[in-house]
Amino acid sequence: MRQYLVFDIGGTNLKYALLDSAGNIIEKDKKPTVKSGLNDFLKEMYEIADQYKGKFKGIAISCPGKIDVDNKIIHFGGSLPFLDGANIQELFGDKYGVPVGVENDGKAAALAEMWLGALKDVVSGEMLTLGSEVGGGIVVGGQLIHGAHFQAGELSFMRYDMNCADWSGFTGQKGSAVNMIKRVNEALGNSDLEDGQKAFEAINAGNAQALQIFEEYCADVANIILSVQAVVDGERVVIAGGISAQDIVIETIRKQYQALANKFYRVNNELTMPEIVRAKFENDANIYGALYALLLDINGQSEEAK
Repeated sequence: MRQYLVFDIGGTNLKYALLDSAGNIIEKDKKPTVKSGLNDFLKEMYEIADQYKGKFKGIAISCPGKIDVDNKIIHFGGSLPFLDGANIQELFGDKYGVPVGVENDGKAAALAEMWLGALKDVVSGEMLTLGSEVGGGIVVGGQLIHGAHFQAGELSFMRYDMNCADWSGFTGQKGSAVNMIKRVNEALGNSDLEDGQKAFEAINAGNAQALQIFEEYCADVANIILSVQAVVDGERVVIAGGISAQDIVIETIRKQYQALANKFYRVNNELTMPEIVRAKFENDANIYGALYALLLDINGQSEEAK
């Protein structure tokens, strides 16, 4: 069975793995992401690729930014701006003589769920990744939608609060799990505002302040889902991100969605509520999704890419 080298480029870590075409991880590891510039960054990636030279039949990459998947070019690069304009075909395909692919990290996570997870065999659906902002992946007709400018599913850019004159009024901030955790820890008087464990200990224990902030947050997420549902008409919405591991998250988002629908006769009676579930994949989602994107690019809908 053919093997592929996959990189998941993050702002903190560069993860990499050798997988077969069925999605079995043979080896995986990670290193701190080099942030000193493109040349140093590429040197690190080339050293890793050279370790596996002769073993892989393709290279797949997941990374932040707007990704031109047709021409394999990274735009913006998120927290790694030196990646702006990087041509993956030239930098890796030509160098190693193998097919290459590159995909946005949020869309890669959605592709992982389409291949082997909660979006498998779903004709229309959505994936919401709740992290520092709101990542998304939109599935229509069984295919991930990229859009004319490769920015479909960038839910953070949806306007949420029309009375707010800055970025805090956009979906990316309203749906930010990081912001919610900070607000809970502030209310509790915790010194580490990013301590998700302490925040959810209070939420699960029923602390009144923590629970109020959390339920308001889930109501915001439910409102985001409702807005997307009106456009996509998905059968299933998959929730990803670190907080999705908490059972109370999915339960409360469902409850808040139904409460929102109940307020409006037409929403409750005409707009079908999607199934809201937890994502299957966590830390390795982008690895699987980047590989699936490459397999689809190489083989289309052949058995190797199913």
